[in-house]
Amino acid sequence: MEVWNSTLGSSFILVGILNDSRFPELLCATITVLYMLALTSNGLLLLLITMDVRLHMPMYLLLRQLSLIDLLFTTAVTPKVIMDFLLGDNTISFGGCALQMFLALTMGSAEDLLLAFMAYDRYVAICHPLKYTIFMRPRICWLVVTTSWILASLSSLGHTIYTMHFPFCMSLEIRHLLCEIPPLLKLACTDTFTYELLVYVTGVTFLLLPLSAIVTSYTLILFTVLHMPSKEGRKKALVTCSSHLTVVGMFYGAATFMYVLPSSFHNPRQDNIISVFYTIVTPALNPLIYSLRNKEVMRALRRVFGKYILPSHSSN
Repeated sequence: MEVWNSTLGSSFILVGILNDSRFPELLCATITVLYMLALTSNGLLLLLITMDVRLHMPMYLLLRQLSLIDLLFTTAVTPKVIMDFLLGDNTISFGGCALQMFLALTMGSAEDLLLAFMAYDRYVAICHPLKYTIFMRPRICWLVVTTSWILASLSSLGHTIYTMHFPFCMSLEIRHLLCEIPPLLKLACTDTFTYELLVYVTGVTFLLLPLSAIVTSYTLILFTVLHMPSKEGRKKALVTCSSHLTVVGMFYGAATFMYVLPSSFHNPRQDNIISVFYTIVTPALNPLIYSLRNKEVMRALRRVFGKYILPSHSSN
């Protein structure tokens, strides 16, 4: 088989979920609605937490980071999917593919680490409330968040450069929603076993290790909550933690399937569905899961809207 010389002037063809769908127009409309929902809900949550000083606490500052990541994550993928379908052009340049891969890997890795730190935040708040202001000082929060971004960026840059250096065969069709490592390696004309092993190790590091920290944190939280004398305190703690666990389950389940399970478990259609879930569905639902079940966020929403919208109505 001929080898395709991958250069910056070359292009791939993304054959995503819309190409295999029986009702592509309906699916495209659904994806568009989910993207608009993600933009609106994450943007609103970012605005609320930034503007309302009562939400300038570690829990909500971390939630703001999550909204920022989700916003960037889905924007790196979804507009391209929608425009490809509307324009009938599924090509993506070599450089565009590399950029999309880097952004998706960076956002995904940063979210992995952030969700683990959010679990630690809940553990300290519930199990060691008197030491919360010490363990979760703003300086510590920003240090952890910055470190997460740096580690995610460096890992993603290394993987992007190494993945794109492979020679690819004449079939330029990426049977996937976006440029990701597993579907691209299937186009490589050389043996990629050693590198696939490295991708697996990285997946375990960025997925299973934070997930084990999350499970440990919530196990300790559960024991503490069960011994709380106040029913109201137990209810409040469980509601807060259940929201976080819902987000964790959605994101880690899909990402683990994509990057930890062996390639023998994968097929293009299944991978496309999974990728839609963690690049489009989850970013749209995360802010709703957190905000609708969080009284402080809803109060902040009423305060901000009451301050900036109601006065304009009363003057008319």
